[in-house]
Amino acid sequence: MDQMLFQVDASIVALSFAVSMFAAWAVGNFRGRRLALDPEHDPGTKIVDATVALLGLLLAFTFAMTLERHENRRLAVVAQANAIGDFFTCATLLPGPERAELQKALRAYAQDELDAMRDYLPDAERRQVLAESAKAHTAMTETVSRAIEHGTPIALSLTNTLNNVTSTHASRTADYEERLPWPVQILLLASASAAAFLVGRQQGLASKKCVSGTVSFIVLVSLVIFVIKDLSQPRRGWIKVTYDPMVRLVDSLKE
Repeated sequence: MDQMLFQVDASIVALSFAVSMFAAWAVGNFRGRRLALDPEHDPGTKIVDATVALLGLLLAFTFAMTLERHENRRLAVVAQANAIGDFFTCATLLPGPERAELQKALRAYAQDELDAMRDYLPDAERRQVLAESAKAHTAMTETVSRAIEHGTPIALSLTNTLNNVTSTHASRTADYEERLPWPVQILLLASASAAAFLVGRQQGLASKKCVSGTVSFIVLVSLVIFVIKDLSQPRRGWIKVTYDPMVRLVDSLKE
């Protein structure tokens, strides 16, 4: 379910929320007119207020959560770029063929990581990229092992920077794989529809329609949902994680 909802574009999700809320409002308004009660004595007035308030809290907490994850992804890109740069600097201190071999491998590795960040990749291609990264890590580890066997005096620094490259890659990959759980999305949809239904019912009881207010409410909620969904999709949509640190790194590693 998470994978299926993750692949749905944010605009489609927001539009689905808007349509569901409008339909729920229309049904609620029709139901309220059928009841034909005095709105001033409607026992459900406080329930409407509570439902709208609950929807606001859910939107606020979900927005804060996705915004924090977006910031974590940005910091992960910075950390990975710094780790690759530190490893490259350490590799320049190596004598012999290991230096040229590591520098060449790191240039290709940084470029591949940048290319993977730029575009949204289907699952099959994304798994292929992860497999290529694992091969690059293995090749660099073998080169570092040979340098240590040859008695390099910077064995500790070389090992630590290599570990930072692999760990920051794993951290960035994990941050990019985090998604908005589908139960949260379903809960938001149910809360938004329930709030719209109760608002429509209350307007129906009063035999009055506040079209402008209702449309504004639905549009605002849908826009918030759009931003939340867009933030949870780092490789697509309008709000993407900046990869400028990796661009600057690749430029600095050019021969």
